[in-house]
Amino acid sequence: MRANSKIYFASDQHLGAPTAALSFPREQKFVAWLDEVKQDAAAIFLLGDLFDFWFEYQTVVPKGFVRVLGKLAEIRDAGIPIYFFLGNHDLWMGDYFQKELNIPVFYDNEEFTFNGKTFLIGHGDGKGPGDIGYKRMKKVFTNPFSKWLFRWLHPDIGVKLGQYLSVKNKLISGVEDVKYLGEDQEWLVQYCKRKLETKSYNFFVFGHRHLPLEIELTKNSKYINLGDWIGYFTYGVFDGTNFELKKFEL
Repeated sequence: MRANSKIYFASDQHLGAPTAALSFPREQKFVAWLDEVKQDAAAIFLLGDLFDFWFEYQTVVPKGFVRVLGKLAEIRDAGIPIYFFLGNHDLWMGDYFQKELNIPVFYDNEEFTFNGKTFLIGHGDGKGPGDIGYKRMKKVFTNPFSKWLFRWLHPDIGVKLGQYLSVKNKLISGVEDVKYLGEDQEWLVQYCKRKLETKSYNFFVFGHRHLPLEIELTKNSKYINLGDWIGYFTYGVFDGTNFELKKFEL
């Protein structure tokens, strides 16, 4: 990291939900945040569910989101790294981000080291104990045959169906993910503690839960959940030493 630069983290914007028109002000707010943090960003991490639904046909992607895609392209063209992690709502993303925006896409957790601090970063869905229904659903949705079948639907039908299910299906929409269960019942906390049994990490950074959380696991290890851009508008920032959750205000 260069002097006075920071690494920024955000997750769960769910652009397009419940409708494109209703999510547009949130998209504008997120673009304003990107515009602000690019001033001193050493890197930007987007931890999934940027879109409430995303599917890539060979020659077609969902329309809309022009402002956020344009801003991401501008930031990458300026030489600032952006890392994108798939969430449960955009798990059908292909190579569009990599080819068109030069943004690498990660399909599972990834380890990073910044200024001697170790990070385990990911969206967070399907990790830890429980959540059996979603884990089964994810296996079906990520199966290449399932994607092949869906691709045969005309985009006017497929995208509308996907958008409807993303909002209405509780397993996909994550309605239950907005309740704090207590540290002993938070499955991502349990997941982090199990990971610490085999390797040390200073920071576990996840999304998916839609709750801004900072939980100390040990003296030198912390679990952070980034919240969302629906009700909280929170994000994470690492200054080279400390990690902090902040709320974006226009």
